Amino acid sequence: MLNRNIESIIEHHYSTTNKAMLLTGARQSGKTYAIRKYAKQAGLQLVEMNFLLQPETKSVLHGVANVQELLLRISAYARQPLESGKTLIFFDEVQEYADVLTWVKALVDDGRFMYALSGSLLGLELRHVRSIPVGYMSEYQMYPLDFCEFIRNIGVTDEVIASVRESWGLRKPVDAYIHEKLIRLFNLYLIVGGMPAAVQTYVDTNDLQRVLLEQQAILALYKKDIARYDPDNKLYINDIFELIPPELNAKNKRFILKNLNEHIKFSRHENSFVWLRDADMALPTYNVEEPRVPLKLSEQRNLFKLFQNDVGLLASQYVSGIQLKILQGDINLNNGAIYENAVAQELHAHGWALRYFNSKKQGEVDFLLEQDDEIIPLEVKSGKDYQRHVALSNVLSNADYTIRRAIVLSNGNLSVKGNIVYAPVYMTMFLHHRAQTTSTIYLPELP
Repeated sequence: MLNRNIESIIEHHYSTTNKAMLLTGARQSGKTYAIRKYAKQAGLQLVEMNFLLQPETKSVLHGVANVQELLLRISAYARQPLESGKTLIFFDEVQEYADVLTWVKALVDDGRFMYALSGSLLGLELRHVRSIPVGYMSEYQMYPLDFCEFIRNIGVTDEVIASVRESWGLRKPVDAYIHEKLIRLFNLYLIVGGMPAAVQTYVDTNDLQRVLLEQQAILALYKKDIARYDPDNKLYINDIFELIPPELNAKNKRFILKNLNEHIKFSRHENSFVWLRDADMALPTYNVEEPRVPLKLSEQRNLFKLFQNDVGLLASQYVSGIQLKILQGDINLNNGAIYENAVAQELHAHGWALRYFNSKKQGEVDFLLEQDDEIIPLEVKSGKDYQRHVALSNVLSNADYTIRRAIVLSNGNLSVKGNIVYAPVYMTMFLHHRAQTTSTIYLPELP
């Protein structure tokens, strides 16, 4: 059984509130597994209703007059009495029957049972009804396993991770032996990725061929979802999804719409990109005109890179044999397309908005992180010449931007030169976006 970060969030949720909990995120990211594991460990009676795999469950809710009748029907469906305070009722794949959300308020007010819901961001159904049970449901998003979750599940101890975290905090090199091992594990992560089924297969078998089969099955499921949830635009969405690997392998990695169709216009098919983003199948990273706070104001929505939601899925779409070459370190990753995808995936999971900067005069910086009133440029280098970064140097030397520091991620050990931190790429696991925690109170002077 995999251990996930979401487990402590679920436990805290149910220990501090009686609200329902909604888990959202990409298909196959582990939502159902997390709920089942929590119920088992908490010793709860779990009543599970999956609206996708068990479509007959929709009839349980259809035409219900009140909450008492609904709970009676659920009890009949479960073929057992529901124990007050000891039962978790789980509505799974709620995008298939979004009307269930209209009952959340009444169910929570009833107060006898606990409630969990999960749904994939596929199509528009779930997005349109999210706000209905305001104040009665908390929403949390799940992602593929990040690198820290991955290495914990394959046996790296918390003590080792703590020592590396200390090196990051003190800006000192990591122990050479540990650094070498973690770089190798990061390369393994590029192949296995963070999809729970792939990670569990690797943990159980260490067989990369079986991992690849799991990844191909997930990609096939995604394509079925595209056809099923948006039949009118499925050809465009599928073509865009298929173009992600070759576009990332291009020189500038920017998604070129003409490669989809010579005469296509972005405005006409923007919804296809939005669909992939909302389904968490793809991670658009938007160009900004200037690296200034706030970055949102200078976003160019028609200029973007499109990353895969999971680096292991991306690697599985490249040529056969790439897995072994990555492990041996003898592959030209073409300016770090796979490395860059892994970093984008990690940043997304850690709460960062994904943006980059590209200028004809100054060059391209892979990512721009915005924290409070500061912009932090971040470069990803897969080769040995990681201290050569013309565009980053140009941005740092531009007095108009007032950028105080930058980060370069690479295979090298940690070092600091001037205002640039050169950090091992695995230290992306320590880059978490901090939400504002201090209150902003303003009392106007009244006349």
